[in-house]
Amino acid sequence: MAKNKNNQSVWSSRIKKKKNSFFDKIGSSINVDKRLYKEDINCSLVHVDMLFKQKIISFKVKNKIFFGLNKIKNEIIKKKYIFKAEDEDIHMSIEKRLHEIIGDDAGYIHTGRSRNDQVVTDLKVWMKKSTNEIIDSLKSLQKTFLKLAEKNVYSIMPGFTHLKNAQPISLSHYLTAYIEVFERDKKKFKDNLRSLNENPLGVAALSGTSFNLDRNFTTKKLNFLKPTRNSIDTVSDRDFVVDFIYAASMCSMHISRLSEELIIWNSDAFELIELNDKLVTGSSIMPQKKNPDSLEYLRGQTGIIYGNLVSMLTILKGLPLTYFKDLQDDKKIIFETFDNLKTCILLLNEILRNIKFNKKKMAELAETGFLTATDLADYIVRKLNYPFRKSYNITAKLVNYCDQNKKSFKDLKIKEIKKIEPKLNEDVLEIFDLKRSVDSKKSLGGTSFDNIKKMLKNYKKELK
Repeated sequence: MAKNKNNQSVWSSRIKKKKNSFFDKIGSSINVDKRLYKEDINCSLVHVDMLFKQKIISFKVKNKIFFGLNKIKNEIIKKKYIFKAEDEDIHMSIEKRLHEIIGDDAGYIHTGRSRNDQVVTDLKVWMKKSTNEIIDSLKSLQKTFLKLAEKNVYSIMPGFTHLKNAQPISLSHYLTAYIEVFERDKKKFKDNLRSLNENPLGVAALSGTSFNLDRNFTTKKLNFLKPTRNSIDTVSDRDFVVDFIYAASMCSMHISRLSEELIIWNSDAFELIELNDKLVTGSSIMPQKKNPDSLEYLRGQTGIIYGNLVSMLTILKGLPLTYFKDLQDDKKIIFETFDNLKTCILLLNEILRNIKFNKKKMAELAETGFLTATDLADYIVRKLNYPFRKSYNITAKLVNYCDQNKKSFKDLKIKEIKKIEPKLNEDVLEIFDLKRSVDSKKSLGGTSFDNIKKMLKNYKKELK
């Protein structure tokens, strides 16, 4: 390889005219992809090790390259490395610095590979690590839900449909619903690891290489499951990026739904929760205000992650095979998505650890809105052997009677009930007890206390 005189680009022997400075600026991605320096160096070390194993380079050259790459890694870690925009990206930056350290032998590092397979390998290695970080963060979040659920098995609250009181439930049952929600998110990210586990290194620019590479060796060393099977598809594939952002979008949507619910619960109209002062902000003009800005932040970030999904899909929709400059933006999009989602998960975890449930208000709210109406209809079916629709109509009449007379179910006397359905007797009054109602829902997945306790044990085992 010719010496890198005057810090010229590697293709300067072919392209003679100096690039327009504006194109230099938009063509450089080093400020974004320098984040991949560890992955780039480690992948290069494995590639060089394979080249030596295959007798493509000598032991002396291998050692020189290893020395240079490790020196560069230490320089970056110690913040002594200078990232230059004119180097275009992290891959060329490292190669140029390696040339400065060991001379012409640095040129052997690119034998049998292209930036096309190099960049997708680096990105996949980074994404495997980052995906596992998200999975671990979600598991920690689930454990927080579990701790809260264990403390609230017998706490009664109204379950809502259409944001109206519907049926009484255990607060624990509500909290464990989100363990299930985030379990699905974890599964999506785990599924993504399968497509991330195919090794792109060694397919070169698009057609493979004439060098006798051992792609199984690099696959094992880089902890991939298997090599990719088609060189053309390999360099153009960014499905794994879309898959990650889709999973992140779903997870962010779930965080946003929960945030919206907690914002409503925190409102003066509901007062079902109270947020710790370190999670709220004040008003510039209203001294009394405590605003749930942390939850509003979580709700707002969802739009950014959705936007990244649309951006990536739009970039890919017009690209023929194989590599195009358009794909340079995938890293900026994926990094932002990862950073946003991880921050949101950590923030939500902190909010949940500093939330106070107003159990008294929850119980009081559960006493309004005739939450045991369905229990009454079911009781009439069992007791009087009526079709459910007939039982439903009898119950509706009783609800209307209470509405007209400003009464709750608890206020009813048996003689009032008998005016609507004479066959009922005093044991019907037990149906209106909220805890009894909750504990009666013994069907699999229901809110009965025994069901909840069994599920809590299961979650505890699963989340170890």
